[in-house]
Amino acid sequence: MPNHCEMDTTQMVRMAAGDPGGGERVLFIEDSPTLAQLLEVSLLQAGYQVVKATSGEEGLELARAEPPELLLCDVMLPGIDGFEVVRQLRRELTTANMSIIMLTAMANVMEGLDAGADDYVLKPYDHRELLARVRSVLRRAKAMRALSPLTGLPGNTRIQEELARAITGQRQFALLYADLDHFKAYNDHYGFARGDDILRLAARLLHGAVQATARPDAFVGHVGGDDFVAITAEEAAKAVVEDLIERFDGEVPSLYDPEDAQRGWIEVENRRRQIERFPLVSISVGVASTATRRFSHYAEAVATATEMKSQAKQQPGSAWAVDRRVG
Repeated sequence: MPNHCEMDTTQMVRMAAGDPGGGERVLFIEDSPTLAQLLEVSLLQAGYQVVKATSGEEGLELARAEPPELLLCDVMLPGIDGFEVVRQLRRELTTANMSIIMLTAMANVMEGLDAGADDYVLKPYDHRELLARVRSVLRRAKAMRALSPLTGLPGNTRIQEELARAITGQRQFALLYADLDHFKAYNDHYGFARGDDILRLAARLLHGAVQATARPDAFVGHVGGDDFVAITAEEAAKAVVEDLIERFDGEVPSLYDPEDAQRGWIEVENRRRQIERFPLVSISVGVASTATRRFSHYAEAVATATEMKSQAKQQPGSAWAVDRRVG
């Protein structure tokens, strides 16, 4: 909590700048009191809400408690350094898509970008340049990333952007398209609130399975409803899908009432007003990979993965299918 002096300073800066304090929330981690004060004043004058930390551990705690729109992170920090802060935030579902700018020296620019930073500012930095980069990163994030309020994952615009980038960059990748089976029956039986729990479970498990590959270019998105996608290294696709299915099938029974989970099915009235039995929710995954072909457009990769997903859904329970056609 800020003390009374800090609150007074904040209020005076906002009054002088004519800012009501409604801008984006920026968290910065800086252990130098002098630099921290200058940075805070600059951000407040520019209209941002400011949260500050003086160590990597404190910054992680604040970011996890209430993820900001942007993190400004110094590299040299007491305790864990800025690189490790960024790596940890990128591995966690609620903070994986946070915008991050690193305050760094020329010698470690590439290390910061490899850790997952979106941009960097060289120290000692000009505050006008810093604010310009802050505006640029936030503007780009707003345009590219419409996050699902339910899962916290990027939506269709960012999914298309990531796929297009992988294709134009001629990367070797696998596109995973995941869909839940019997989800509507679960929603009808238990209600939308509990249905949301299954969607959050699927998002968390898919994100965890992809992040376990430790690839900085791996990506997870929420198409909408019960559809999810992931982009990962082609050689990692099999391990990611098998891990996802094993964990999903292991955890989903806990979201049913005990008697339903033990029985293995629920009864729901269908559109013909007949009682129908539905098995527990499962997950089907279709995989399109550059292992055997090249894609010229993101829609081509999506269509292939969707076709494989339809094949997987023909099998009982959780399953996956991969496109092995050549050409």
